[in-house]
Amino acid sequence: MAARILVVDDDPKIVRLIQSYLERAGWIVLSAADGHTATYMIRRERPDLIVLDIMLPGQDGWQITRFVRNDPHLAATPILMLTARIEDTDKIKGLELGADDYLVKPFNPEEVVARVRAILRRVRMEIQPPRVLQSGDLRLDVDQHSLTLNGAPIEITPTEFALLKTLMQAPNRSFTRSELIEQALGYHYEGMERTLDSHIKNLRKKIEPDEPRYIETVFGVGYRFREDRP
Repeated sequence: MAARILVVDDDPKIVRLIQSYLERAGWIVLSAADGHTATYMIRRERPDLIVLDIMLPGQDGWQITRFVRNDPHLAATPILMLTARIEDTDKIKGLELGADDYLVKPFNPEEVVARVRAILRRVRMEIQPPRVLQSGDLRLDVDQHSLTLNGAPIEITPTEFALLKTLMQAPNRSFTRSELIEQALGYHYEGMERTLDSHIKNLRKKIEPDEPRYIETVFGVGYRFREDRP
């Protein structure tokens, strides 16, 4: 079944451009031109992925991202954020709110297709033979695409899920940032290593808010999942 993608942007030219490329790639495309319409369609249509502009009338992209991530029925929906701003602080803010990836305008529409395909691929890769990865009180169910800590459910984004799964599948192995990006996300681009740090920061807040227990920083290298603690 073709994925259903919601494109949210108040510029009709950008919507038409993205829509034409995504439909050519075989996906079903829905659209919204303002924040209020977007939240209504997200609730009603439950898209498989959202391509979301930041600057919108009604509600902006930040507010919509918070709305999606705070709703347990929608929280796993992947978000590709579009921004006309090039400052790292804006990119990091989007990632910290829960966006899975971002593109800066102007962009190549073929790159939009590539990013959408990569995100959908790693979401669907989780629907594979059942596997449960567990370390102490942390339990990652790959088949159910769920994470629990001490039996309590933890909401994480598809990108965070992919990163944690890759780390837990190779406990105590040190990954360079590039290796972790390639194995978990399936692609690499300039600046991605900085955004990786933001995703790891978000993940740590959810599974180890007091002190690093599972995900360790390997200085000068990258990260590893520490399975055994003394």
